[in-house]
Amino acid sequence: MSPRTFLRFFSHTQLLPILESGEETLVGGQAVMEGVMMRAPHSYCVAVRRPDGEIVTEELAIPRMSEQNRIWKLPVLRGLGTLGQAMSLGFRAMRFSMAHALSEEGQKEQPKEVPAWATALNVILSLAFFIVMYKFIPLKLATWAGDYYPALHGRIASNGVEGVIRLIIFISFLYLLSRAKDIRRVFEYHGAEHKVVFNFESGKPVDVPTAQSFVTWHPRCGTSFLIVLMLVSVPVYMLIPFDGFLAKFATRIALLPLIVGLSYELIRFAAKRPGSFLALLTAPGLWLQRITTKPPSDAQAEIAIHALEHAMKLEAKQGGELVIA
Repeated sequence: MSPRTFLRFFSHTQLLPILESGEETLVGGQAVMEGVMMRAPHSYCVAVRRPDGEIVTEELAIPRMSEQNRIWKLPVLRGLGTLGQAMSLGFRAMRFSMAHALSEEGQKEQPKEVPAWATALNVILSLAFFIVMYKFIPLKLATWAGDYYPALHGRIASNGVEGVIRLIIFISFLYLLSRAKDIRRVFEYHGAEHKVVFNFESGKPVDVPTAQSFVTWHPRCGTSFLIVLMLVSVPVYMLIPFDGFLAKFATRIALLPLIVGLSYELIRFAAKRPGSFLALLTAPGLWLQRITTKPPSDAQAEIAIHALEHAMKLEAKQGGELVIA
């Protein structure tokens, strides 16, 4: 794998939490390189358009996490299980899409998969990147601000400043990524995925013209989840009684599973009560999707529909009951 290809692999990995819906719902999906992955409750399909125009798919029957073990039905833990499975499937879909989208035009043999060493290195670097970007740097800058301005040294003020810095870094990073041509196409497929999901949920016939009539921002999106996660982390960190930098940094890493689980529960609650105050938590995510989704072409919407149709066919073969989790 060339350094340029690995860099593309790495940059797409950073988008996984943003593009993945991460909920056990009727239908949901994720944009990948030159394609879309769609999920039904017990099935998965990723469709990718190769350079020669051919559409290739990978289909897989998948059980819900809550059906594999009762522990994943418990509040907070169910969020960890669901999101863990979503990330695993999203990574699989991304590797499949890279192998086919980057294949040479006219190539008939099976494209080479992403090497195991590249996958392992990518996961390690991505985890380190996340911790440095969203845990270490915001905490360090907030600590420096408190040293220079004593009014910002208190626990409430310091955590508030840290939260604002984290959001600024996140939004700036997304905006810079969106300027890249390669990432913009992924965001167009992200818009296609949302439009087709909206089309399906409306009960209208799923086709390209109908799908294109819907908006690209959807409340059940990883972008909204990450915004909620960052907002939830602020009050949680305020409860930590540590003042030393290393102690606070360690607790921010240790508490990440708890914050993920709490954020999932809040989004789940807000989705069932759209008129509630907590539903306002999803609003910033919808605004931010103006960056992470772009209007798709008809060909891109066609790919999303292709993935949905194959996922639903596989779901029907399994006799899955289509209900909202």
